[in-house]
Amino acid sequence: MIVGIGSDIARVDRFARAMKRHGPRFAQRILGADEQAAWQAKGQPVSYLAKRFAAKEAYVKALGLGLRSGMQWCDIQVINDTLGKPSLKLSGEALRLFQASGASATHITLSDEADYAVAFVVLER
Repeated sequence: MIVGIGSDIARVDRFARAMKRHGPRFAQRILGADEQAAWQAKGQPVSYLAKRFAAKEAYVKALGLGLRSGMQWCDIQVINDTLGKPSLKLSGEALRLFQASGASATHITLSDEADYAVAFVVLER
């Protein structure tokens, strides 16, 4: 049974401007440790940041709570399996809120074009 759905779209140029203004510190606020390592390995593409941010926004929308209660962006990570399929890796407050929601599984899809990144998340019981 589906207990939550969320989607988000992000403009890639917004993240390019933020990176120019704040440098790598901006990415460190958004990305968890696993994501930072993958981002570095890929050459720090701005589209990677936009997709990850859209995924995190979609997740908090699926929870129906927004970013609150001490949850941080780095508590929500998007990791890819060997074939590239994305999944959510939750920790800290994001994990606690997921467990409290009654959901038992997450499903995520990501996509991007030149100007936009989109994410869709489903929480299932």
